[in-house]
Amino acid sequence: MYDYDWLVLGSGPSGEKGAVQAAWFGKRVALVERQREVGGACVNTGTLPSKTLRETALYLSGWRKREMYGMACQLRQDVSVPELMCRQEPVVGHEQGRIQQNLARHKVDLLSGEARFVDEHTVEIVPDDGAPRRVTADAILVAVGSSPFRPAFVPFEDPDVNDSDSILRLDRIPKEMAILGGGVIGCEYASIFAALGTRCTIVEGRGEILGFLDGEVNRLLTSELRELGCEILLDRHVTEVSRDQGALTCLLDDGRRIRCERLLFAGGRAGNTCGLGLERIGVEPDARGLLKVSEHFQLAGARGGRIYAAGDVIGFPALASVAMEQGRVAACHAFGIQYKTKVSSQFPYGLYTIPEVSMIGETEESAKKKGIDYEVGRALYRDNARGQICGDTSGLLKLVFQAADKRLIGVHVIGDRATELVHTGAQVMHFSGTIDDFIDQIFNFPTLSNLFKYAAYDGLGRLARRSSL
Repeated sequence: MYDYDWLVLGSGPSGEKGAVQAAWFGKRVALVERQREVGGACVNTGTLPSKTLRETALYLSGWRKREMYGMACQLRQDVSVPELMCRQEPVVGHEQGRIQQNLARHKVDLLSGEARFVDEHTVEIVPDDGAPRRVTADAILVAVGSSPFRPAFVPFEDPDVNDSDSILRLDRIPKEMAILGGGVIGCEYASIFAALGTRCTIVEGRGEILGFLDGEVNRLLTSELRELGCEILLDRHVTEVSRDQGALTCLLDDGRRIRCERLLFAGGRAGNTCGLGLERIGVEPDARGLLKVSEHFQLAGARGGRIYAAGDVIGFPALASVAMEQGRVAACHAFGIQYKTKVSSQFPYGLYTIPEVSMIGETEESAKKKGIDYEVGRALYRDNARGQICGDTSGLLKLVFQAADKRLIGVHVIGDRATELVHTGAQVMHFSGTIDDFIDQIFNFPTLSNLFKYAAYDGLGRLARRSSL
């Protein structure tokens, strides 16, 4: 009756995994991609390229070794960002190849062109060259991703004004940069460029950067960013961006003017829903182009109930790791496959700032708000042999657990390998484990993983002292 059982729009994390999941169970699947390369923003313009630049900054700046060996490294004044990202091409190319091979291995047809809905079962695909074609499908997954949000007051036509995509194409490392937005993207790029010698100023409208982090970790990260040379202006808003005697200038709501060589606007992202023809299926995105979905990722309001959406285009949490699971769950629900029926309610956040930060579960602040009787355990990198070896003397691993039964409810790490370490705690949380599980385990020595054992010891000590009062 239809050309395909499952038609996926977009080849980013949710699109690729959603397509392959359905194909794995024998469904006829096609994936439509409008860009020349597969992988979406995650592979081509955002996640992988920015993390490649971060590793280069860590290596060339000598940031990892400065405290241990007193190294002083300086970059050429005329070095360009593409030169610094010499590892980008092999990393991105390898991932693009892996995605294409994965689709081919599961017999997913890859269709090139711009997709737009004709009705709830029909999509018209317009290629760069050639005639449009129509494809029908029993069910459709909208996984078109997002792009940097561009408000009207920011003059992006100015060659020195960038968003999080264009910042990676700079012809040189700037001496000064103003960053509008103290969220994940803004803080990551601020720390990267600061490590490369740029004087960065972060302007954040709220009272703190990264408000979702545990307060103690947030304060430590803020201190580390300032130590790198970042100026952080809180409770400030930019009201105008203009040229003043040729210099790029930001006017703040308190009257201060910031002159900078480069401006990065990092005020979030918007869904790539423009031109999809969603009105033809009864759907209207919100002001930022985002779509509402049910718990099974069915697109709210869509006629027929056989259209799904996943990934960045549905907004929070906009993490590649979660998007992959959303695509899989959507595929399974569409065809009644009892393989993966829900996305885990607990997922780790990874911030690739300098230093790295990762967390899962409750913070101290959220535990207090929920009325949980909790306790914490801490372990410092400087007291860990591997921390001394790798030169990270400011890192912290923090456990949040219930006082009554010692069940682990939160893990917070700031420091080297934070985004890897957090998974050890995540596994204990997944199985409803307690901090005693870390006490009972044996960890290789010397390792950063051993921090879990000593954070647990610290937590038990705090609990014992509470009982003795």
